[in-house]
Amino acid sequence: MMDQRISLITLGVRDIAAETAFYTALGWRAVDSPDGVVAFDLIGQTLALYPLEDLARDMGLPLDALGHGAITLAYNVRDKDEVAPLMARAKAAGARILKPAHDVFWGGHIGYFADPEGHIWEIAHNPAAPLGPDGAFQWNGAV
Repeated sequence: MMDQRISLITLGVRDIAAETAFYTALGWRAVDSPDGVVAFDLIGQTLALYPLEDLARDMGLPLDALGHGAITLAYNVRDKDEVAPLMARAKAAGARILKPAHDVFWGGHIGYFADPEGHIWEIAHNPAAPLGPDGAFQWNGAV
């Protein structure tokens, strides 16, 4: 049986230095890692930046087969008022704002941005899924 968790999120990137600078400008700190990988430990997971060519080689696929999938990485916050300042910080770090912070029909408040290589992030406040004391997220609220 496979546990319900994701341990590592790896983004295949073309310019690892620029992507590292972007996530560092958001306030994240990289941890020691083998050459060729930049890793940021998260709450219960790790986000890794890995050269796209190396990722394609590891998978045994041609580089052009990877492309960009329809995926978003969500960062949930405790309060609606946290969304817009984080969107502004992302923009200052080099993000492209796709949709500014706004209220949504289900009662939340969200915004979308793309990092310098197009990986899409959502900053969200979901009142139906409050974060746990350590920032952990669960769909119906962390305990």
